[in-house]
Amino acid sequence: MSIEAWFDGACEPRNPGGHASWGALVKVDGVEVYAEGGYVGVGDKMSNNVAEYRGFIAALTEAVKYVGDIHIYGDSKLVIMQVQRKWKAKGGLYFPHYQEALYLYMINKPRVKMSWIPRAQNSACDALSKGVLHARNVVFKLQPEPKDRLMAAAAPELYDSLTECLSFLEEVGQGQSLWNPEEIRARALAALKKARGEE
Repeated sequence: MSIEAWFDGACEPRNPGGHASWGALVKVDGVEVYAEGGYVGVGDKMSNNVAEYRGFIAALTEAVKYVGDIHIYGDSKLVIMQVQRKWKAKGGLYFPHYQEALYLYMINKPRVKMSWIPRAQNSACDALSKGVLHARNVVFKLQPEPKDRLMAAAAPELYDSLTECLSFLEEVGQGQSLWNPEEIRARALAALKKARGEE
């Protein structure tokens, strides 16, 4: 039996401190058996990384109900690498959720494989997590603007790395970002256009 699971998370309209939600999807032998989104909460203990960890926990909790090896995918390198202990977890709002996720992974480790995927390949879970916030009429301010979509399509790994670094910096700084995210995105997009000969 082939078991595949995906997860994602969102935090809007600010990160940290916004409304956090998750999305999770599970397929068994290619057939979708689980597709859910959930609300984590709102306030100073919420962040995108918290939401991503809750999505991972939801996906793996459902996947282990089925007999067979599990392959779990996510676009958060932080979660994928920390749970496998390839990156250290030193603290942050996500830390208690990391501990829960690590325990769940370790007791099922012999049959769990994990892989990072670009955000563009995780659209179903992205829609599930965002759908929870849309249903609560949460205003979105951190999602890609049209100018960002060019970068996301042209260089998905670069774009994902950039946005994940911003998320981490904002959380570590307890909301006091070291740089203006819009300025960084604009400069990165300009560099990408220059590299492609569009300027």
